[in-house]
Amino acid sequence: MGYPYAVLMPVFAVQVLHGGAYTLGWLTGASGVGALVSALTLAVRNRCGADAYAADCFGDVGAALILFGLSHTLWLSLVLMVFVGFGLMQGAAASNTIIQSLVPEDKRARAMSYYTMAFFGAAPFGSLLAGTLAHRIGAPHTVIFTGACCVAGSLWFAFELPKIRAVMRPIYQKMGLLPGASLIAVK
Repeated sequence: MGYPYAVLMPVFAVQVLHGGAYTLGWLTGASGVGALVSALTLAVRNRCGADAYAADCFGDVGAALILFGLSHTLWLSLVLMVFVGFGLMQGAAASNTIIQSLVPEDKRARAMSYYTMAFFGAAPFGSLLAGTLAHRIGAPHTVIFTGACCVAGSLWFAFELPKIRAVMRPIYQKMGLLPGASLIAVK
């Protein structure tokens, strides 16, 4: 788990849920189960509508993180971590799909390198920020704040969707990716 909330999982396992390594393993495993179920559902998902789906997924992750920060019960925390793992995988896949389908083929590798750098390269800095913030305001409040930032980002993205779709629609039509559009892409 390379996400900033993951750096706080040991604190939740010991201080909030009053467990130990066993509890940490369950929390990490629950997130992994959510990611696995997500990966299986992605195999049958259509790429159309990925823009709105990305906003929904990250909003759901934010809500699950807020509730996780408030939870003091192991079973509830495990269920919430399944939702976090599921939403993160779905959101990452939707974002990746949007980028790869919009970027011209000759620039796709360059765009994906920036995406990878931003998505995974920022995680250590997010972990540093999360650790610093947790030291000052506590791990639960830090996760709640992180979840609130996810929800805010999701809402902002949802409000920007009309502008994004105006750019996406001609590209998707040309590629034959919109429902009802020709399956033959114009070259």
